[in-house]
Amino acid sequence: MIELGANRYGKAAIRLVKVTRDPDRHHVRDLTVAVALEGDFRAAHTEGDNANVIATDTMKNTVYAFAADHLDGPAETFGAIVAGHFLEMPQVERATVSLREHRWTPIPTDGGPSRDAFLRSGDFTRTASATAVRAGPTVVEAGIEDLTVMKTARSGFAGFPRDRYTTLPEVDDRIMASRVSATWRYGSADLDWDALFDGVRGTLLDVLADHVSPSVQSSIWIMGRAILERHAAVEEVRMALPNLHHWAVDLTPFGLDNRGEIFVATTEPHGLIEATVRRSAG
Repeated sequence: MIELGANRYGKAAIRLVKVTRDPDRHHVRDLTVAVALEGDFRAAHTEGDNANVIATDTMKNTVYAFAADHLDGPAETFGAIVAGHFLEMPQVERATVSLREHRWTPIPTDGGPSRDAFLRSGDFTRTASATAVRAGPTVVEAGIEDLTVMKTARSGFAGFPRDRYTTLPEVDDRIMASRVSATWRYGSADLDWDALFDGVRGTLLDVLADHVSPSVQSSIWIMGRAILERHAAVEEVRMALPNLHHWAVDLTPFGLDNRGEIFVATTEPHGLIEATVRRSAG
C-alpha cells in the first residue's frame, strides 16, 4: 500500500523592509520571513485538486499587508499574529512563521546618530518563530545566528580515543572559535520578547567568556544550563557550534619559535557540535 506521509508547504525568503518615519528619527526593520502551512492538503498531492491550497503568493502578500499595521514591536509578536491569521482558514491545522531580523543602526556623526542614514550591523542575526496550532497554544521560539565568538585561552580537548587514523594532538589550552546558532523555546506566548532576548543573549556571552571548556560539547551544556537556570520563561535551548579551527603555524623553517601567537584560521572542514538542553519532565 502506498500513502502520502507528512507534508507542508509555504513561502520562503520573503524579504520585508519597513521604514517608520517619526518626526525626529527614522526606524528601519529588515526581515526575512518564511510561512509554512500543514493541514488538509492531501488532495492537492494525490488528486491534483487545488481547492484547499492557499497560494504561496497570497502568503507573501499577507506578510506585507500585516506588516503595515502590526510590525511595530518584537518579531515574535508579528509572527504570532500572522500565524494566527492563517489558522483561521479551516484547512490549516498548523501555521509556522519564521523570521530572521537584520539589524540597521543609525550612522554615528559628529552631531550624533543620523536621523535617516543607517549602517548594517553584522555582529549577529536575531531569529524568531511562532507556530499556531488548532489544538493548542501558540508556541514561540527565539534565537540568534551568526554570532562569531572566540576564546583564546581556557579551552582544551584531551582524553579522546585514539586509533590508527587519529593524528590530532591532545591540548589543554587552545583557541576555540565558533559561529554560534542557538534557538530557545518559551513556555508562554505572552512575554516581554525584547527583554528576554537581551537577557538570554547576555547570559550566553557571559558564560561563554567565563567558563573553562574541556570540549565544545561541554560548552554547550554549560551555556544551555545557565540559560535555563537564569531565565524561567525558557523551556529548552538548542545550540549548534561549528568548531572554527585555528592551527598553530610551524615557524621553525624560518628559525623562529611560535609562542602561541601565530595561527592559520580555517572554516572548512570544521567540527559541528549540536545539542539540546531542556527542563526535565519530572
